Amino acid sequence: MKKLIVSLLLLVSLLPMGAGGTRETGSAPEVSPEPSQPKVKYIFFFIGDGMGLPQINAAEAYLMAREQKDAPVRLSFTAFPATGMATTYSSDSYITDSAAAGTALAAGRKTANGVINMDPGKTRTFTTIAERLHERGLKVGIISTVSIDHATPASFYAHQPSRSNYYEIGLELVKSGFEFFGGGGFRDPEGKRSKREGGKSNVLEEARKAGYTILTTEEEILGLSPGSAQKVIAINPVLPSSAAMPYKIDRDEESLDLADFTRKAVEFLDNPEGFFIMVEGGKIDWACHANDAVAAIQDVLDFDEAVQVAVEFARRHPDETLIVVTGDHETGGLTIGFAGTRYENAFPVLLNQKVSFEGFNAVFESYKGKKALTLDEVMPLVREYFGIESLTPYEEEVLSSALRASLEGVPEDDPQSYLLYGGYEPFTVTLTHVVNNRAGLGWTTWSHTGVPVPVYATGPGAHLFTGYYDNTDIPKQIARLAGVDL
Repeated sequence: MKKLIVSLLLLVSLLPMGAGGTRETGSAPEVSPEPSQPKVKYIFFFIGDGMGLPQINAAEAYLMAREQKDAPVRLSFTAFPATGMATTYSSDSYITDSAAAGTALAAGRKTANGVINMDPGKTRTFTTIAERLHERGLKVGIISTVSIDHATPASFYAHQPSRSNYYEIGLELVKSGFEFFGGGGFRDPEGKRSKREGGKSNVLEEARKAGYTILTTEEEILGLSPGSAQKVIAINPVLPSSAAMPYKIDRDEESLDLADFTRKAVEFLDNPEGFFIMVEGGKIDWACHANDAVAAIQDVLDFDEAVQVAVEFARRHPDETLIVVTGDHETGGLTIGFAGTRYENAFPVLLNQKVSFEGFNAVFESYKGKKALTLDEVMPLVREYFGIESLTPYEEEVLSSALRASLEGVPEDDPQSYLLYGGYEPFTVTLTHVVNNRAGLGWTTWSHTGVPVPVYATGPGAHLFTGYYDNTDIPKQIARLAGVDL
């Protein structure tokens, strides 16, 4: 039955879906919007990686607790006038990865997991909505809290058989000619992981040769002004791991946020022809992979602040600005409801967590050298960073077991250990589970899920995003409103 379903999905993905199926050059053909529908000039496309309804609901519940309200506080985009739901399956799996989902959201086409803007057979390339609009004369900005060559941002400018071709993706970024890239850095700028033969030039050097100005300090990024450069790559000055920005919960108050990069992109790209800006909250997904609800929630709130930048811009250009917000898939199987809390919840518990799982790992690392470490000896850390003063017998049992696993190590490829810890630091992820469960939150997986994701829209033509449809329909409707063919 599984093979039959996958085969049917693959067949559907290969059916004709309009023009633009292969990458083309030259001017994009114009497609007239509805007679009564003006062509949108400014387009914001926000993608919360791993962000499904549970992540959004949990963020609103967190705000309710933080602001001491009796009902959930709405995020800016959940108040948009149009709401829809989109399926997310890829051509070879009901559960998509970010490359296939990014391809669907950028090019309106299905492909296999791991593939970026190529057909499942990896023989044809797809044209993206960003490329089409750039051909028509709009300026383009791509922003992400993770590396700018990661699957989702790459899906708007790259065409690769593997999402892991970071060096090749970086070179495609340079060739795209898009005017603004911001947020994370590059995973493999020198091509050390690339299988490409021959000499390899540094991606950043190639970018400079192509006319890009590289900004790497907060002063440089905040000082960027229209006309000060032709094309910009603005890299966050702090990249703690995998060329990604820190989790919101781990950032200093003075650090740059997703909203800062979005605001700078708007200022830099604003012009009479209009612009297209894709903004990704990439570390929502990473936090959910680790089942760290508070880190994920904080990054959803960071994402929402970036959306508010677009909302403020739309107030000045209400008849010309379209804002679309969605997720590429849900991660972690997060749900609001846990067996231990039954019909109750305790969202204020979440407010006591001070760092992400990565932040706690850094603190906990210095304790791990002591093989005879006891739970009592690490409880001061637990109190300081998670606000847990005492443990129930069950919590004490699972945390003691996890502490032993952290100190002694877990066997590689051990199914039981994976079910418990997902390949993460056992003691840390067990702590986040304890906090989540106390609040009334639960998880089902360390991976993605196959549930549909919500879509929110506001601006001219927002009604086209209501209903229940596939993720490939989202860029097609954007293209329709912008007057281009995808």
